Parts: sequence; C-alpha cells; structure tokens
Amino acid sequence: MNRRHFIALTTAAAASAPAATPSAMHIATNTYPWGTFAKREGQSFKLHSDEALAAIASTGITGYEPAVGSPDEFNGLGARLKAHGLEMRSLYVGSTLHDEPQVAANVANIIAIARKAAELGCKIIVSNPSPIKWGGAENKTDAQLITQAKALDQLGGELRKLGLTLAYHNHDIELRHGAREFHHMLTATNPEHVNFCLDAHWVFRGCGDSQVALFDTLEHYGTRIAELHLRQSTGGVWTEVFTGQGDIDYTRLATWLKKHSLKPHLVLEQAVENGSPHTMDAVKAHQQSAEHVREVFASL
Repeated sequence: MNRRHFIALTTAAAASAPAATPSAMHIATNTYPWGTFAKREGQSFKLHSDEALAAIASTGITGYEPAVGSPDEFNGLGARLKAHGLEMRSLYVGSTLHDEPQVAANVANIIAIARKAAELGCKIIVSNPSPIKWGGAENKTDAQLITQAKALDQLGGELRKLGLTLAYHNHDIELRHGAREFHHMLTATNPEHVNFCLDAHWVFRGCGDSQVALFDTLEHYGTRIAELHLRQSTGGVWTEVFTGQGDIDYTRLATWLKKHSLKPHLVLEQAVENGSPHTMDAVKAHQQSAEHVREVFASL
C-alpha cells in the first residue's frame, strides 16, 4: 500500500478539524467498511497499520474489530492499539465448517487466533461459516448444514472454555430457500455455546428488504444477541452515514433491546457500495455515524 495515498484518503477531515472526543459509550468499527471507502477512491486499506488505526481513532470511535485470518497478524498489534487509544473487544474470522475434512483444521486455527486475541482483551469472536462459493448459486446440502451446525457448536464450546463468546454472523446468502441455513445454525446449536451477531441489514436485505423479517428475527433469536453490526440504507442502497431512520428503524430496534435488558457490543459496519452517495471520506463518514449511534442507542 502507498502510505501517502492512504493518509490523504483517510485523514482529510481530521486534518482540517480537531479529532472527535470519545464518549462514555464504547463504539467499535469493523474494518470492512474502511476497505470499501478506500476502494471507491482507487486506494487500498491495510489492516492493523498505524495509518489505519490513527484514522479510526481520529473519529472518536474507541473500538477496533478487524477480520483476522492468522495468529501472526497480532504481532505488534497490542502496542499499536494502545498507542492510538483503541480496544479490540471483538474480531471477525472466517470459517469453513460444512466440509468435514476441513473442520478440524478450521476449528484449530480459530482457537489459535482466539488465544492470541484474548491476550489483547478480546471477548467476542464473530464468525460467518463461508458459503460453498462467495457469490455463487450453489447451496449447502442438509448433510452439510448438519455438519456445520455441529462444528459451530463445538467451536463455541471450546471458546467458552477460554472465557470467550462465539457470535454467529450471517450475510444474505444464508437467507435463501426459507432461510434454512440461518435457522439451522441458531436452532441446532446450544445458546450457551453459540451467541448471535445480528447484522440487521444483511437480514433485511436477505429477506427481500423486509423489516417484518428483521423484527421477527429479534423475537426468535434476539435474546442470544451478543453483538450488533450497524448499517443503514435508503431505497435498498447503503448510505454513507449511519442514521437511526432509513430503510431500517434502528430506534425501534434499540427500544426492543432495552425492553429485554440487552446491551450488545455495538459495531459500525457502514460500508458503501455501487449507488451509495459520494460526498465525504471515510473519516468524516465515521465521525457522523458514531454521533448517530450514540443518539440512537443512548438508552442502553
């Protein structure tokens, strides 16, 4: 990555105004959206780098949720997080759990990552079992779903022994064919082993842009929510900035959480896609998004 290009991309707003002041509410950002902002400028985003962490810290956000694939990625990360005043309470790791020959190696890799992450204060391991092919039309068989659920439950049990929480995450693909994969992962696993990372917008989109489906999901699985991924859209297209009102009524969602005395880990994942407005850079967008998160979820 060109260091100069990244600094120009992510710190333009911070250079012209004082850095945002962190509030008492802990808000994290997943690194995925930062990559989408960089991509639309023809640039790249380097995970765990000082430049990336400095840009995130300048927004007033105090949490860092990276996607991690290997324990080696933690080398030097603790010192960099401390230098920028960031905490890593959660991380995202991919997994392939539907293919029996790959299960043992995948579980062992995630456990190794989790042990290193725990040393840095991580409490939640978010994982979305990979589809057979990203963007493909092939669906898992019933046998593969059974294998995957058993492996997910096993993984959650092992992480629990380490004092960590496994939070199941989905994208839209798991909502195909009556949401058979999504439902099986949350009905065939022990709630003590497998919690839920609710990505409200992927549920909304995967069910044909349906808030009915989203809030029904809360009624079925809401008490298992350990983490909440936050993204908003208008007319089905992701916006640059997270707000409480848009296609998804996050104010209503926050009210539901308060009613059930739930305080999930709040993680911004306000990414951009084709058709998203293009009026600001990643730093400014995340500053404004964090402000709205504090307003919407103040009651928690």
